[in-house]
Amino acid sequence: MLMKGFILLPAAGQPVNPAIHADSSLIVAWAVSCDLERGPGLITHPDSIEVTYGEAVHATGKAGNEVVSLGDGGIATLWFERPIIDGPGADFAVFENSFDGAFLELGFAEVSSDGRNFVRFPSQSLTPVDVQVGPFDIMDPENIHNLAGKYKAGWGTAFDLKDISDSSGIDLNRITAVRIIDVVGILDDSLGSRDASGRLINDPFPTPFESGGFDLDGVGVIHQSQEITAVIAEESTLMTSESTLKVYPNPCTGELYLEDPGGTFRRWTLYDAYGRVLRNGKFYGQRQRIVLGDIPQGIYLLRCEAQHTSIVKRILKTAR
Repeated sequence: MLMKGFILLPAAGQPVNPAIHADSSLIVAWAVSCDLERGPGLITHPDSIEVTYGEAVHATGKAGNEVVSLGDGGIATLWFERPIIDGPGADFAVFENSFDGAFLELGFAEVSSDGRNFVRFPSQSLTPVDVQVGPFDIMDPENIHNLAGKYKAGWGTAFDLKDISDSSGIDLNRITAVRIIDVVGILDDSLGSRDASGRLINDPFPTPFESGGFDLDGVGVIHQSQEITAVIAEESTLMTSESTLKVYPNPCTGELYLEDPGGTFRRWTLYDAYGRVLRNGKFYGQRQRIVLGDIPQGIYLLRCEAQHTSIVKRILKTAR
């Protein structure tokens, strides 16, 4: 039996489907930060294959040619400058990198308004479960609903917050985080992932590669609030107080300096208000210089990543 509101829809690029293209004017912003917890390349032998393809930063900004692989059951939590809100129709879209719209790797989508309590979108999978989908087998997207990765590269799977309007513990007009969890597609009662109706989800398995699992390309926002996400501001204040990182001058004009005397941080990325990457690099030594001369005045986000955490600071670029 299908869940209420479940509509079978064809592949991206075909008539009558809700896929959102990465260049669509509907998308007003992209994720600016990503926390990554990779799963193994082979859940049945978790120590055999390590998933290493891509970096967390590749899930931020506009979907393009760079992705990060999650591995079996891996998790990526995306953060945004402004909260996602419930508007007419789809509210955000998740992008994967399927090359033809038939070889699909799927993921659950969850959202949170406080960064701690997440609600999962009710998914449906009608892919037959009599034979395991192999690592290079194809699937019919018409059998899939509310699972990320349903469409080919460049086309995002749309999610409508109305689908979880009856959920408790969440503010649908202040979604600060989207979490993508790789579907473990093995047809095994103890290890396999299940849809909202309790059915096993048949998904390519095994994928014992360094690029195994869901390949996250980006999360685009369609409806957003005008407020700055408090979760990002709180994270920045907390982490800055616990570290020795200094970012100055702020406001700045043509140059920005980062000082990390403790050697805590590894990478930095500067984003604009739409989540587009403007600058990025690695920490070399204790002091970094970022040249901003050609960047227009405005508000930007600087994310600095350490091994197990990160901070995000708001940067104000002014005219000289």
